[in-house]
Amino acid sequence: MSEVPSMIPAPLPANEGARLLALHRLQILDTDPEPPYDNLTAIAAGISGCAIALISLMDVNRQWFKAKCGIDICETERDLAFCSHAILHREILEVPDAKLDP
Repeated sequence: MSEVPSMIPAPLPANEGARLLALHRLQILDTDPEPPYDNLTAIAAGISGCAIALISLMDVNRQWFKAKCGIDICETERDLAFCSHAILHREILEVPDAKLDP
């Protein structure tokens, strides 16, 4: 079996300080699950045909899942998160096959 390369960590966005301040002002991190958000992830998984759908927020060192479908964990390290790359741009970040994307 071939070895899977490690993910390339994203640089910090230029607006990181302001982004984190706004995130913490929302006081949403580490809150309880809410059915409307969980329903959105279930709909997204169904429409896209993906096994996993998430609503994630990027904190200083982690990607925290406000809502999730198809996965049991509540967070991952920021360095392992596609979302740390997605927040760098306004355009949609599409990753057709995570196994093939560095």
